[in-house]
Amino acid sequence: MSLMANLYVGQSGLQTSQNALNTTAHNMANIDTNGYVRQQVSQGTRAYQTLEKNYDSVAWKQIGTGVNYNHCKQVRSEFLDISYRRESGRSAFYDVSKKSLEEIEDQLQEMNGAEFADSLNNLWVSVQELAKDPCSAVNQSAIVTRANEFLTRAKSVYDGLVDYQENMDSTIEDMVKDINAIGDEIRQLNEDIVDIESGRQEHANDLRDRRNLLLDRLGEYGKIDYDEDIFGNVAVLFEGSSFVTADHVNHLGVDRKLMSSVGYATPYWELAAKTHINEFGETIVDSISGGLLYDFSQPISSSINTDIGKLKSVLLARGDHNANYHDIVEDEQYYNNNIAQSVIMNVEAEFDQMIHEVMVAVNKVMEEAESNPAALDDTLGLPSEFALFTVSNTSDKINYDYNKEKPAGTVQTGFTIMNSQVNAKLLMDPTLFTFRTIDGEEDNATTTALKEAFTTEKYTLNPNVSARNSFVTYYNSLVSQVANSGDVYKSICQAQEETVSSIEGSREQIIGVSSDEELEFMIMFQNAYNASSRYINVVSEMLEHLVSTLGS
Repeated sequence: MSLMANLYVGQSGLQTSQNALNTTAHNMANIDTNGYVRQQVSQGTRAYQTLEKNYDSVAWKQIGTGVNYNHCKQVRSEFLDISYRRESGRSAFYDVSKKSLEEIEDQLQEMNGAEFADSLNNLWVSVQELAKDPCSAVNQSAIVTRANEFLTRAKSVYDGLVDYQENMDSTIEDMVKDINAIGDEIRQLNEDIVDIESGRQEHANDLRDRRNLLLDRLGEYGKIDYDEDIFGNVAVLFEGSSFVTADHVNHLGVDRKLMSSVGYATPYWELAAKTHINEFGETIVDSISGGLLYDFSQPISSSINTDIGKLKSVLLARGDHNANYHDIVEDEQYYNNNIAQSVIMNVEAEFDQMIHEVMVAVNKVMEEAESNPAALDDTLGLPSEFALFTVSNTSDKINYDYNKEKPAGTVQTGFTIMNSQVNAKLLMDPTLFTFRTIDGEEDNATTTALKEAFTTEKYTLNPNVSARNSFVTYYNSLVSQVANSGDVYKSICQAQEETVSSIEGSREQIIGVSSDEELEFMIMFQNAYNASSRYINVVSEMLEHLVSTLGS
């Protein structure tokens, strides 16, 4: 090889070392950039120049032509990426459940500075005091006042649970918009990456970093699967359905009319919905049943990966309506399929069941009492079945058959928190119910029955619980159930956070930029650059010496 050709060998060293220095500087500049993956230079030899082919020799006579800059690759682990996205989604799922139970516990324990338990206890105390002196105007007034306080605070607690449901519902539409935006950006990045890398020995690493960061975010919303083709396109499945393809994004929509009686948001795949165009050219959705994002009939389990994603967790925690005691008495299968998985609906139904049973039991005792004013004086204009609690809307009908309940989904009858109030006539005159028999004696039988109604242990929280409670212990059991569930979810969250942290640490060791390591590379490439420069200087001096010698 000529001396002139030796200059190209040195030039290849200069160029490759300069590119490597640029890559190292790029790593150093992005050491704190979120989602950045360190880049690594891949070098190789250029094609050898063969001077002589002698098949009797061990090797042909060849001369090297220098170093080649192959490409700049990302350093990352596909296994750790998949594990991180799956476990971060699972962590987000349980984090929503934990926070929901914490909020519910706050709602149950404290409302406007006064615990609901106090109002229940005060009502029980007023019943006990009434039993001591049934004809006392003070005691009669106290039980009406305490009943009104009890129902008012119950409504406040229930309103708080409903408000929390609505707050959770308001986040769903934003989540769906963000998921769609992530899909659109991934598709655009696919196009940009393919455009840069097609036919070139170049990798769009910074764009790949952005795409991987989007996949991390998408993994928090739900279960994802993805695959990269030979051209650099990433196809993404979200919850088992095609989401991002090479040239298209299947968007999610949000329905508030077809699937929820109270207008709660239901995500669905727009492509699978049945629609029609109206006379104004607008697209009207007729049915989304074939395009629902989730199948909530599947059990929530880590073994089948159905406990992944905060979108699913929010939908489960929120439920699809404001539950009441009808959702418990419907039947066990209905409860387990529709109520039990929603932490808010479950508490709403159990709490409403307690208030319902209190009102029904108290009314039943008073209506059957010998001292019922309706039985003493028909001129009072009182209801034929005199009661402490009545419906707040006169158009509502109450089912006074205490052993039968109307199934949920039909016309609901019976007392619920939101349709009840204390009898207005008793609020105006608490002594109207005298607790005196026809003979003028104190009606001790009725007050004894009231006490027994509060202390009889025959009420269960839900069909899956066998322990029976009285009114006095029911609320404590409800709060304990929420607290115990909260502790379970807290433990799961802590374990899941440790898992995610461990995977993230392992991944960071691979993809993270180490300033010390990059400084070592910078020194190495700088020395290589200097060596190539000195090599060129030596070849240049030799050429100059030859030219000078031959010229003389």
